[in-house]
Amino acid sequence: MEILGMYPTWYVPYIGSGWVMGITGTIHILASHTSIGAAFLFALLETKAYREGKPWLLDYIRRYGIFLLIFSYIWGSVTGPGIWYSTTVASPRGISGLIHNFVWVWATEWVFFVTEVIGVYALVYTIGKIDAKTHLKLTWLFAIASLETLLLIIGILSFMMWPGGDRWYRTGSVLDGFYNLNIFAQMSMRAAFMCVAAAIVGSIVVAGVKDRAQRTEIARFIAKMGGVGLVALIPLFFWYVQTLPPNAKIILAARLPAYTPQLLIGILATTAFYLVWLAWKPTWLPGPVAAAMTAFLLLFGLWPEERARESLRKPYVAGQYIYGNQVISRDVPGKGVRSEIPAMREHGLLALHPFVPADLKEITPQNRLEAGRVIAAIACSNCHSLEKTGLLRPLPAKFGGTTDPRVVRAFLDGPLYTGAIPYMPAIPLSEKERDALAYFIAHSSEGPATLSAVKPKSPEIR
Repeated sequence: MEILGMYPTWYVPYIGSGWVMGITGTIHILASHTSIGAAFLFALLETKAYREGKPWLLDYIRRYGIFLLIFSYIWGSVTGPGIWYSTTVASPRGISGLIHNFVWVWATEWVFFVTEVIGVYALVYTIGKIDAKTHLKLTWLFAIASLETLLLIIGILSFMMWPGGDRWYRTGSVLDGFYNLNIFAQMSMRAAFMCVAAAIVGSIVVAGVKDRAQRTEIARFIAKMGGVGLVALIPLFFWYVQTLPPNAKIILAARLPAYTPQLLIGILATTAFYLVWLAWKPTWLPGPVAAAMTAFLLLFGLWPEERARESLRKPYVAGQYIYGNQVISRDVPGKGVRSEIPAMREHGLLALHPFVPADLKEITPQNRLEAGRVIAAIACSNCHSLEKTGLLRPLPAKFGGTTDPRVVRAFLDGPLYTGAIPYMPAIPLSEKERDALAYFIAHSSEGPATLSAVKPKSPEIR
């Protein structure tokens, strides 16, 4: 009998593995995107400093660079490996699929990242110590290396949304996967956001400039850069939406929170007001206000956007062939990959999963609740909290808190079995498995105590 190539399931109570990845990724994205935007800000400011004979601009670059070493290259260096760890344990087959297709792209990106890290240290600590022409070349090298890391990573991230057509499935070619329908729209939109992030974070350093005339000129320069990025974000967002797969457009139209449009408009308006204020009254900008605006960008700009982007990929985690619950959903002849749905339909999930305890391979009245919990952890916990009070789309709430297993079973027999819902995976469980999962979900609606009473029998699934 065929065995699914599955890994142990990692589940974080109440918040789910998805939120762990989301929180880590949001912090990392603000740090990394600010760094890339700041790299071009440095290059433009230093060019301006030499052309116009304004050496005091170099002092701002140095101070912002030192701030960046902490803000981006400590936060980024900690959260970067954090993303690798959390995604590897939460979505091992997704990461495996990406590595098998893009290993040399990632290796190339790491070369540019090393250049970027060396470049920012060299830029900061040699400013004013080497001749202007050499230092300007170093600054532009830092900017270009930073941009290259963006270009290479976005090719992978956009593939995670979808390859954009059937060609990659047939060829398995890295270029067919990399140059997908979504790549340039996402790349452009992120580049615009980087300008905004560099301006807002840079305003923290502007607040510390003592000379009023210098402070005004720098503030207006970075406000202009941020304003250009903010204006560009609007048409680029609509371009991005047009490159999304059909399931993502359905989620965008029907499944995101009702307040999403108002939230986006509010974020844009607040950011625009801040940048206008920065340009108009730079001497009235206290440091705490600039820091609060950076926190606002993180909490209300990036976090909702990252949550929405993760939601738009559902039910997939990579390439529209690996479900969020790690099941391979379609054949990929170009990679020698076969769909696992037929095998699940024939034999069930528990029998094929290599890390399910032996005493749960066959469901009995005695182990039905435990078997249901294990099925929920494997098949559902990537997108749902299993607890009634969980924060990540709690599973019991999706069934209205019903304690009647028959109500849950009706859904498991229909849309979930067939995959009729565009944003949910097809999970063709066996008759007994559907019964056990329905029993567990109905039981979990009775309160947290029920879940705590169901203890795992194996360390593989927690």
